[in-house]
Amino acid sequence: MKANPVTDSSCNDQLLYFTSSSLTKDNKTLIFISDRTGNPNIFAKDLATGLERQLTLNQEGTLKSYVYFYGSSEKGLGKASISFDAKRGIVYYIQGKDICCTDLDGNVRKLNQLPAGQVTAFTAISTNGKKLCVPTTDERALDTGNTSSNNITDNPDYDVDARVQNEHLNSYLRVYDTATGEETLCEKVEHAWITHVQFCPTDPNLILYNHEWPTDCGIRRMWLFDGKNHRRLRQEREGFRKEDWTCHEMWQPNGKYIIYHGKYKDETPYIGRVSISGNDNCEIPLNTNCNRYGHFTVGNVHDNWLVSDGYYHPENVPEDGNWAGEWISVQKVDWENKQITWLPLCKHHSLWDCQDSHPHPIFDHSDCTVYFTANNRKGMRTIYSVSLP
Repeated sequence: MKANPVTDSSCNDQLLYFTSSSLTKDNKTLIFISDRTGNPNIFAKDLATGLERQLTLNQEGTLKSYVYFYGSSEKGLGKASISFDAKRGIVYYIQGKDICCTDLDGNVRKLNQLPAGQVTAFTAISTNGKKLCVPTTDERALDTGNTSSNNITDNPDYDVDARVQNEHLNSYLRVYDTATGEETLCEKVEHAWITHVQFCPTDPNLILYNHEWPTDCGIRRMWLFDGKNHRRLRQEREGFRKEDWTCHEMWQPNGKYIIYHGKYKDETPYIGRVSISGNDNCEIPLNTNCNRYGHFTVGNVHDNWLVSDGYYHPENVPEDGNWAGEWISVQKVDWENKQITWLPLCKHHSLWDCQDSHPHPIFDHSDCTVYFTANNRKGMRTIYSVSLP
């Protein structure tokens, strides 16, 4: 299939993080991040007319947060904070210490303010548009000291989770009423570094969250909070080890299951699914050709469809030794029989040189087109689309 550029800029454009849609519910408008003003800002593009509109007026760079470890403290756009209410056309984001939202005409409203001494990560908006979840962590977790980096997405030179455990740092699940801006929940999670949160698509009282970069990732990565209890979603037992690697948990649209992927202790990659009750994990090992790391995103219509920017690879071993994926491909998963049908769509040619150039593919709301971020021939990040056959 041929991938077509959706944005055409001499600067860097990218989709929102893949746990948020970047498209309005009618698939007519694309929401994206661009540095074309000299600072990261949020833009909207009418896909029919090509008209682009700048929605934010950030002039202070990138806010320090998860993924953007060398950003600025308490100022700048939180690039990891952006989540989009696709049905109502409202974009939520953090600017400095302010929790804000904007409509597609650029009308900005301040909802609340982050508490002092906290850093943030990826946020989530509930399906009904009434709740915004902002995870925060004690700022000491991301205190990189006097070190600096030319790339704001470079990783710290220390083990963040180890510091969180050793210094007894905490994270908080903060939920805000989108109408009033009131903080309606502040759930403390001890000895945790939470970076990903997602409301259940069918029940906004259920929050999926993670512990980031734990050494026992096979059992400590995925958690579900029901308003009272915190429940692990992958327990240690035969075939499920704490030394396994598990990541990128994401709700299926039916709200009954959570999909994820990872790698077993023996280096075999897998994709998995677990229900909200837990302890019923179904995992499908991938064959040896599927060795190019990437991400998996769920379909919006088909619960058993995934789209990935990696793993699929027609040759057995990459000649260049590159660990990152090359292909955008769709997976149709038969969970009961543990079978996967792979549908390669196109190569994406991403450089994988930083977090922002990860393709992070998403389906449109009809599962007919896939959008992804990749580098163009000039090395700049561009958003592309490719249609399913």
